[in-house]
Amino acid sequence: MRFIARLTALSMLMSVAACGVFSNDNENETTETEVVEVEPTLLYGIDIEGYVIENDTVRSGETVGGMLGRRGISAVMVDRLDKAAKEIFPLRQIRADNAYTTFTRQRSDSLGVHNTLDYMVYHRNAIDYVVFGFVGDSITITLGARPVEVVRQRAEAVITSSLWGAIMEHDLPYALAAEFEDIYQWTVDFFGIQEGDSFKVIYDQKYVDGESVGIGRIWGAEFNHGEKCYYAIPYAQEEGKLRYWEANGESLRKQLLKAPLKYTRISSKFSNSRLHPVHKVYRPHHGVDYAAPSGTHVHSVADGVVTFCGWGGGGGNTIKIKHAGNIVTGYLHLRGFAKGIRVGSHVSQGQLIGYVGSTGTSTGPHLDYRIWKNGKPIDPLKVPQEPAEPIAEAHKASFEAVRDRVIAELQGIVCDTLPRVTEDDIFNRHSKDSIN
Repeated sequence: MRFIARLTALSMLMSVAACGVFSNDNENETTETEVVEVEPTLLYGIDIEGYVIENDTVRSGETVGGMLGRRGISAVMVDRLDKAAKEIFPLRQIRADNAYTTFTRQRSDSLGVHNTLDYMVYHRNAIDYVVFGFVGDSITITLGARPVEVVRQRAEAVITSSLWGAIMEHDLPYALAAEFEDIYQWTVDFFGIQEGDSFKVIYDQKYVDGESVGIGRIWGAEFNHGEKCYYAIPYAQEEGKLRYWEANGESLRKQLLKAPLKYTRISSKFSNSRLHPVHKVYRPHHGVDYAAPSGTHVHSVADGVVTFCGWGGGGGNTIKIKHAGNIVTGYLHLRGFAKGIRVGSHVSQGQLIGYVGSTGTSTGPHLDYRIWKNGKPIDPLKVPQEPAEPIAEAHKASFEAVRDRVIAELQGIVCDTLPRVTEDDIFNRHSKDSIN
């Protein structure tokens, strides 16, 4: 027994020594095993380990049930998903040609080894997505967004043919053309662009994984048209309402839009004696014809009330709207009227009212746009207008500080004394207390 006890003790002693408890250098020194945690690789918030990931596109006419059914999701689960998604992202909003990503993994059961779908990620656009989860017996719907890098850009160009042409020639984002037309729609006649007109602009370019996905804020612009310079200075005079202003503080907004539609050309101007293209006789043409594809959206140029909506004889489908200042506008040869447009309807500036067509006496799709003031026809291209309310005195100093920095940046000047304008500057968050 004593021998066994000694042997056991010796064995224990050798084991302890082998574990490094005893050391010739330091009796108290111990060796610890370091545990290294590996961070999971996430894609759309999903740990990708063990998954087969595939990208696909929603086919025309394809249903959500069909997309999920051929990946093993039962009709019962699809029905549960439809009900669960109603308040978060209704499945009817899934559109053909949009991309989606599937996450599947192999699993074994009594029927053998097969692939099961755990997640489907639907891409609403280049940034926003929805994750539909089917792990186990649960249904989850999660909204997400890919990280966006925003880079402030400055660009300028001289126009040789059209605004769109200049943007394409200089490899600029196409969206800039639409932004210009929105900002300057009251002041610049984009149907009268001339060779030699030019622009400068500061804007945010958005990137996802190094790929351009659109533009963001327009921080300022300068548009030179017909030997006149029009600035666009961003500033929120009213709480949270960003508007663009001239350098002198006048609003770029006017009573009437310059034109009731976009992306077209003028095919005939206001005239007291024009050769009619159908009747081949000279007669007055008291309007402006905008040639445009059938179905192009037509918008009301100002707030007003519809006084006529119906068949106008040679003018085909016609709308007339009465505005402040005893002004009436007319929109002729329409293919049809927008939903809700009828006599007595109140419309707002920029509201969709109809669609370009070729009804009545017409040789092709176009909009005949007319204006009457006090019952007398006037040239829509020569309507004098007063701007909306200018920058108030209480906002003048802060607006001018923004203006000076925007113009400096448009000229390529950014320095300590003229730094770039920020969100806080244009929304006037620095001096709310002093203004109130």
